[in-house]
Amino acid sequence: MADGRSSEREGSRRNPEADPVHEEFDFEEFGPEDMARMDADDWDAAFDPESWITGEALIDRVEADLKSRIANRDVFAVLERFEGPPRLLAYSDEGYAIVYPDGSVEGEGTVVRDVNPTVALCSMDDYEVPDPPADWSLPDPESVPEGSGDLGNKMLQVIAFGLLLAGLAAIAGLIVGDMGGSAVIVIVIAVIFIAASVFLFLVVANARLSDRFRAVEYRNRLRAAGASTGERPAFVPIEDDEIEALPEDDGHEKPPSSGGSNGN
Repeated sequence: MADGRSSEREGSRRNPEADPVHEEFDFEEFGPEDMARMDADDWDAAFDPESWITGEALIDRVEADLKSRIANRDVFAVLERFEGPPRLLAYSDEGYAIVYPDGSVEGEGTVVRDVNPTVALCSMDDYEVPDPPADWSLPDPESVPEGSGDLGNKMLQVIAFGLLLAGLAAIAGLIVGDMGGSAVIVIVIAVIFIAASVFLFLVVANARLSDRFRAVEYRNRLRAAGASTGERPAFVPIEDDEIEALPEDDGHEKPPSSGGSNGN
């Protein structure tokens, strides 16, 4: 059984399009969940160790890719680069990851989960790394707005105000004129309009309150990560502005899946 599987995968390496691993996993949208599902055989089938990108070229690619992901807010991290040898340090308020030239990653928390797929993808020659924008880093906490849905809230307010006016106008019509048998219908419509307007006003108030809380929480995370001050969290393994040395290599025979680096 194992020999049959091995032969099938050996053949699929010659024809990547027919590889069942490439059919099962979308390597253009490769993420932490995909990485967790892959076993050692899947890694061997999907990646040819001879073609892995390592060294400074890998660090360059990972740095560019992480900058793009940080700019798109797909990754929340501060990113820093260290030389001699080149390494990357990415950290947030909840963890850190260090990426080494051999593709190994060390760290803890959610940052490792975000960095691992990036290292795996950037080690593949056929993965095209996007060019990061000039202003890619996390924003200054003080520049974070209270909310981003102000236009939508204003539209809801206009609709709510219109419904309220319509309801009040219907009630005024009952008082001023004689509606006869249709008075009950007018009252029901007026009540519905007024109730709908009150509901929409409450929705707007709740949305603004939620936006405010989210903005405060985001600012606090940015401050805790040192996004504006440059002060690293205490758990980041840095001494005298240098990353702690990587333990002796025990022979990596798998695709890059762990390592360390500094991010901003």
